[in-house]
Amino acid sequence: MASNQSDSTLAASKKHSYGIPSADKPTSRTADEVLRPEGAAADIHIEGGAAMSQLSPQRSHPRRTTSGRASLWKSRLSDDGYGFTSMGGEDETSNREDEEQAPEKQFEVQWDGDNDPMNPRCMSKARKWMIVGIVSAGSACVTCTSSMYTLTYSQITVEWHVSRVVATLGLSLFVMGLGIGPMVLGPLSEFYGRRPIYYISFFFFLVWLIPCALSKNIATELLVRFIDGLAGSAFLSVAGGTVGDMFVRNELKAPMMIFTASPFIGPPLGPMAAGFINQYTTWRWTFYALIIWSAVMLGLIAAFVPETYHPVLLRHKAIKLRKETGEEKWKAPIEVMQKSILQTILRSCYRPFLLLTLEPMCLSLCLFSALLLGVLYLFFGAFEVVFTNNHNFELWQVGLSFSGLLAGQLLAIATDPLWHYNYLRLVNNREKNGGEPGGSEPEYRLPPAIAGGLLVPVGLFWFAWTTYSSIHWIVPIIGSAVFATGMLLVFSGVFTFLVDAYPLYAASALAANSFTRSSFAAAFPLFGVQMYDKLGFQWATTLLAFLTLAMAPFPYIFFKYGRRIRGTSRFASGR
Repeated sequence: MASNQSDSTLAASKKHSYGIPSADKPTSRTADEVLRPEGAAADIHIEGGAAMSQLSPQRSHPRRTTSGRASLWKSRLSDDGYGFTSMGGEDETSNREDEEQAPEKQFEVQWDGDNDPMNPRCMSKARKWMIVGIVSAGSACVTCTSSMYTLTYSQITVEWHVSRVVATLGLSLFVMGLGIGPMVLGPLSEFYGRRPIYYISFFFFLVWLIPCALSKNIATELLVRFIDGLAGSAFLSVAGGTVGDMFVRNELKAPMMIFTASPFIGPPLGPMAAGFINQYTTWRWTFYALIIWSAVMLGLIAAFVPETYHPVLLRHKAIKLRKETGEEKWKAPIEVMQKSILQTILRSCYRPFLLLTLEPMCLSLCLFSALLLGVLYLFFGAFEVVFTNNHNFELWQVGLSFSGLLAGQLLAIATDPLWHYNYLRLVNNREKNGGEPGGSEPEYRLPPAIAGGLLVPVGLFWFAWTTYSSIHWIVPIIGSAVFATGMLLVFSGVFTFLVDAYPLYAASALAANSFTRSSFAAAFPLFGVQMYDKLGFQWATTLLAFLTLAMAPFPYIFFKYGRRIRGTSRFASGR
């Protein structure tokens, strides 16, 4: 889904990718090191969700801080591939000196040590993992909704007397909603917390599924699909942050692997389920099934997913302290934060486009990942054409043909330990050559993207020239699995590189990537079937393969010369 969708996570500890979490060691020049005032509390940030505050445990008694808002310092990053966190947390460098010179503050509320019952990290492991499972399933539900629609075309085109292109607009508009929504809705979690966003976004996501199922004409269907994508995007843009709220850095890898994979698993799961539904009943049951799933998810979220956003919880604690002590001086950091909702939203909207315009490195990698997601969404129409004409697949069999994409994504996730080992090897080699202990370079995140950049065209060429009816259908499906493996590896490397290379603007870099991907994912399905009809099954996919082949060198180029390029950049870290 338009990975943008979504926002909507990150690189946990500024290091986890949108599909696959990455290594835990700090970079040589992370955002914390660049801007955080001495004594200020650190933040952990997760791809695919809102930023996760990691405020250092402190006693709730008068204490001195270097800066009144030091413990609120944030560089919010996140992208589930589908969404991203709000940009509002990106530190405003122009205010640094003022904050460092601010009067020392007392009565700032923090956690009461490591066992504060209000701290989400003090919850039991069983409860934490239950919450991870719920938000992951909710993310998969949102992204699955985009692709399940694709197997309704054969029925709705007949019922409403519209062309396939018009019907495909329902997919494109939903994906655009997923891409645009987080820019406006994501920043709201900074002010109101995660739980209200969960409730409101998933409630309206469920509500707008109802007219999807009951609509009487294509105009209504297209409109409500777009609104439904907007509503679901808010959930994607903050859900990943909940994971980081609950787990400390050294525990974050496994839960983030599960969460960040869930939005990508949703798209191939959609056609697999919709194939059976639309084969044996009306297309409206596609949405009835989604309504049932969404209603169950909303109930689970309401019953079992509490507020976990640390600044908001500290505000609750400050309110409680003021009532108990009668001392109005008790304040949580978020209560003294001087930031408006409008400014935060505006910043989240314009800064991603600034990076795309002024940063060729960011633009190149965003275009590469956008091209891959565009191809994935183009396949939702192309698979039906290819396997129906060449192998006489029925609709349920067409749905199962997407199992290759799912298998490839799972394989990419399984290779994460390999890339983690390679990252540590590069870090150790840097230390041996005189680098600081534990230091890193953003370019060390790119090897998965380099390997994925090679696998993607291989998979597409494989798929292209095995789509003859004389070749067994399993062979092109295996080719699609190779493509999906490479695609997720590219996403992994690109997302984590952007986070490390643009530490002060990581959320904006991920937002730029998310918006670009959603745009391509929305556009490609509109011409996919026509391209396959005009060029033929083999040459249509071959054209896509050559496009990805042209983009494949960029991760390697930036791996070799990225540090030099960053040295001349206005936004990237120079070292």
